[in-house]
Amino acid sequence: MELIKCIDVCKSFGEKTALDHVSVDIQKGKIFGLLGPNGAGKTTLIRIINRITIPGSGQVLFNGNPITQDDVEKIGYLPEERGLYRKMKVGEQAMYFARLKGMSAAQASSELKKWFVRFGIQGWWNKKVEELSKGMAQKVQFITTVVHRPSLLILDEPFSGFDPVNAQIIREEILRLRDEGATIILSTHNMESVEELCDDIALINKSHVVLSGKVDDIRHRYGNSNVELIYSGRTPLESARGVYTILSDEAQGDRHVCVLSLENGADSNTALKSVLEQNVTVNSFKELIPRMNDIFIKLVTEEK
Repeated sequence: MELIKCIDVCKSFGEKTALDHVSVDIQKGKIFGLLGPNGAGKTTLIRIINRITIPGSGQVLFNGNPITQDDVEKIGYLPEERGLYRKMKVGEQAMYFARLKGMSAAQASSELKKWFVRFGIQGWWNKKVEELSKGMAQKVQFITTVVHRPSLLILDEPFSGFDPVNAQIIREEILRLRDEGATIILSTHNMESVEELCDDIALINKSHVVLSGKVDDIRHRYGNSNVELIYSGRTPLESARGVYTILSDEAQGDRHVCVLSLENGADSNTALKSVLEQNVTVNSFKELIPRMNDIFIKLVTEEK
């Protein structure tokens, strides 16, 4: 069931069309990747879901009903452009944000301190924000976004400013929050994170949704029926008529790295059987499925 359903959402700013009949379904308990180049309309859609901006036409449903301000209280939003009050103490500021989300002082203090320990920043509770590194400040802002346990999290470039170790910590926390029942909208240009984290995606370009669906389905849809074969044998592999042709075959010591193009709807099992009939030793056999990064570039470039 959808937690968020956007139906034919349109938004213009003067003569600039930001969103043109955009429809997306965001399933409960899933991570939804909202992708697109800069200026495509992603942030406008996020702001409409948050009721920061009102759509020109169309509708946003939350749990099957038109979204209200009360629903917004159930959303945790981490915008791309972040900001903390530099002169405030870290703990004081985190408490302030938690209280804005309706938490009691005792509840906010208890939950925040658990998060500070989890992220290894408990020693910074009484430090001023201006003393924090960028990565430390990002951790504080992530914590204040999730501390009230919202049913919907909207994370806009959540890995920005993090080194690889801390970026992995954030990835693990996102997965844990999903496993605990949160629905997450992830807006990012990091396609590796999309493949690792997202169940479904929508790619917006020039104010339109140009691609949507499950990540695995999309990657297979844009595949080209090629497989990579690593084999050992006394003689080079030969093409099998009607099953596969050999696109490349590179000798690397005693092994060959070979790319096969499947023909006439032949599947991987049929191709593997034909390979084994040639008395070679198969070390590795795998489909060459395109990366989300390649699909993103292909679609955006074609649109241009």
